[in-house]
Amino acid sequence: MLETVGLGKRYGRRLALADVELSIPAGRVVGLVGPNGAGKSTLMQLACGLIGPTSGRILVHGTEPGTHPDHLARVGYVAQDTPVCPDLTVAEHLRLGARLNPRWDAALAERRLARSGLDPRQKAGRLSGGQRAQLALTVAAAKRPDLLILDEPAAALDPLARHAFLDHLMESVTELGATAVLSSHALPDVARVCDHLVVLARGRVQLHGDIGPLLDRHARVTGRPADLDALLADGTVLTRTDPADGPATALVRTERPLPAGPFTVTAPDLEELVLAHLARAERPGGRGPSTGRSEARR
Repeated sequence: MLETVGLGKRYGRRLALADVELSIPAGRVVGLVGPNGAGKSTLMQLACGLIGPTSGRILVHGTEPGTHPDHLARVGYVAQDTPVCPDLTVAEHLRLGARLNPRWDAALAERRLARSGLDPRQKAGRLSGGQRAQLALTVAAAKRPDLLILDEPAAALDPLARHAFLDHLMESVTELGATAVLSSHALPDVARVCDHLVVLARGRVQLHGDIGPLLDRHARVTGRPADLDALLADGTVLTRTDPADGPATALVRTERPLPAGPFTVTAPDLEELVLAHLARAERPGGRGPSTGRSEARR
């Protein structure tokens, strides 16, 4: 569904993305995570065809984004501020969407509207943040896109509104059979709705793949520092703590099950995995601790 080859983007002297290599299969719900300034919004705008790359290529469904009206119709985009036209009513948004989008699904729009409890007669400028997000999602989904891109649409919502928005997002993705890319700082939201992960930091991909296999290839190891030194001498160490008055703990990447020994091995959760890779990217050179070999960028 989405593929990049050596993708780079500069804004003047500032490098937003560098040598991004991604291949995202169709049908996935992708969590795009990373700190502010990592390049997430730039990647999403490139995928929509709103901007062009400085170097490399990006393909959506095998086509460069934004090069043909038919291609634009196959991508739905909800920006971070969930923009709506404040002087138009909810119903007028749907009529406008129907005029602008050749694959517009009026029945789907009406179902999503009723499910969200939005009053068709109400002007968008009088909607709450959660209601605006629901309206923006309804308009994007009713295009019947193959790729649905959402740039932190729930960032400003309260917990209840965010929960409802994510429910409606999953319902829309299931009904459309679409691929979705959700940028979010809320890792619990990513864990709840996503099955594929892309971690960006410093404009580069630090980790990507289906979430289940990624978690399976990582382990949290706790034990005496000397035992961890022997175990991890040839391993990939992402983070390690060695408190003066307790056991040492390391998060490692492993391609095979760790052997039994005088230490405890447990599975990390998604938040721990993401934070470990982000912390590693922030170290000088973007490399892990001196113990172990460097993590191969996927």
